[in-house]
Amino acid sequence: MGISFYLIWIKLGDKKYSKKAKLIKLSLVIFLIHLFFNATWSIVFFGLHNIFLALINILVIWVFIVILISKFWSLDKRASVLLIPYLAWVSFATILNYSIWILNR
Repeated sequence: MGISFYLIWIKLGDKKYSKKAKLIKLSLVIFLIHLFFNATWSIVFFGLHNIFLALINILVIWVFIVILISKFWSLDKRASVLLIPYLAWVSFATILNYSIWILNR
């Protein structure tokens, strides 16, 4: 995640990407919003013990990762590809979260 973010962030100062500055800034903002949801998932799941709200949270994270992959692709394919293992992990964690919610209903 960090390397992917960095690969996009360094393009802000690159004159070659000056026409894509809005896309770069939007992508970085989306990344930071996603990071907020990522940080709150543990609080919701473990701290508040709200499994359903954590499931909604992780689904939001998953959607943001898919959006990030598509936005990053047009800026730096490496940054986009680096997010694929993260998407796989969040997909697995979503299935676990869903299973725990089903078992505890």
